[in-house]
Amino acid sequence: MAIGRRPGAYVCGIDAAMDVIGGKWKVLILWALHERPYRFGELRRGLPGVTEKVLAAQLRELEADGIVHREEYDEVPPRVEYSLTPRGESLNEALGPLGEWGRKHLLTDAPALQ
Repeated sequence: MAIGRRPGAYVCGIDAAMDVIGGKWKVLILWALHERPYRFGELRRGLPGVTEKVLAAQLRELEADGIVHREEYDEVPPRVEYSLTPRGESLNEALGPLGEWGRKHLLTDAPALQ
């Protein structure tokens, strides 16, 4: 599935990537799905503070961008699981250094940034 939010409007690769992961919850959703597939309720409980409406919207956007796969199972009660696509896994790998930077500079006793 092609990313097509703002065709031709991107200035650089970072601009395009930020369009996909922009927002408070998307990166946290990606990081959670890196561990394993989650059902909607599990994911919501794992992200304290996110509302059902916002989580559903963020998941729809990530699915439309080819980052998240939504699998529906024909069961009673209905079951839906979310997982990362190969594109989502590669995006998560790209976010790894950013997480490491945060751990090194903000989650340690490092001096405050000036």
